[in-house]
Amino acid sequence: MLSYMKSLLFNRVAGGYVCGVAFVIFIGSLSWSSQAVEVSESATADIFNATAATSNTPAQRIIALSPHIVESLFAIGAGSQIVGTVNYADFPKQALDIPRIGGHHGMQIEKILQMRPDLVISWRSGNKVEDIEKLKSLGLKVIYSDAKDIDGVATELRRFGKLTGHEEKAEQLALEYSAKLLKLRQTYQDKPAISVFYQLWSEPLMSVNKNTWIHQLLQTCGAINVFAENSTNYPHLSIENVVVANPELIIMPQENSKTPQPKINWQQWQMIPAVKNNQFIEIDADLVHRFSSRMLIGLEDMCGKIDKSRQAIAN
Repeated sequence: MLSYMKSLLFNRVAGGYVCGVAFVIFIGSLSWSSQAVEVSESATADIFNATAATSNTPAQRIIALSPHIVESLFAIGAGSQIVGTVNYADFPKQALDIPRIGGHHGMQIEKILQMRPDLVISWRSGNKVEDIEKLKSLGLKVIYSDAKDIDGVATELRRFGKLTGHEEKAEQLALEYSAKLLKLRQTYQDKPAISVFYQLWSEPLMSVNKNTWIHQLLQTCGAINVFAENSTNYPHLSIENVVVANPELIIMPQENSKTPQPKINWQQWQMIPAVKNNQFIEIDADLVHRFSSRMLIGLEDMCGKIDKSRQAIAN
């Protein structure tokens, strides 16, 4: 999923995001594409309400335009109703058998029409505006996946359940998700603070600020994001920026990919507390960067590793 996120993120031009990087490698997470869909919340509600009002029949032929949407649909039992999806949709294993209709570069509109979908679920910030507008103009029902925060995953699960006829399973999963998230918050809310540098990527060196999904995950673990107040959501940084930020821990997300995150020889900068005390952790980017219930597996792992560093520093 990190490959999918970076491939969108690095083409972002507007809205204060990173731009100008010419390679395609992810984020599950987070507004990413070069011409991301910009629709007001009221417009999104209108589209959703119109869809719900015009058909009480559960959708049977769904186009899912993001890996996290595919994950959520499978989680509630609606995976068999997906007829098309995007590149990088790779979980669960059955998702690999779903026909591909495009990716961050754009959608194959004609192929989508040939699939005769009765519902298109788009990632608000991850699909090109012209593609989505074209699908709407052709009469297809389009709704948006757009969780504003990590609590919003439960709301989306319920919404997808209503649209697909899997309300009971979706409600069960949503309740479990909220309960597990609450438990994690309660576990770490009173832990001593630990300052962290979240190394989103190394070439170019990047991190996250307080407006991001990842920042919320760090907060849940009781960690202080040293670049929280940066004016850019996904800032490009220099090593000197990290030296000044003085983090006690460096977190490096890694994905299941043939192109792992390039290594930085941090040992050259012993003045950084994290380096001096050898406090580095790796986490699963395919879990923590996707807006699905499976994120909690990655979050629990990250919080546990952060806590071990917290204890090591205290000793």
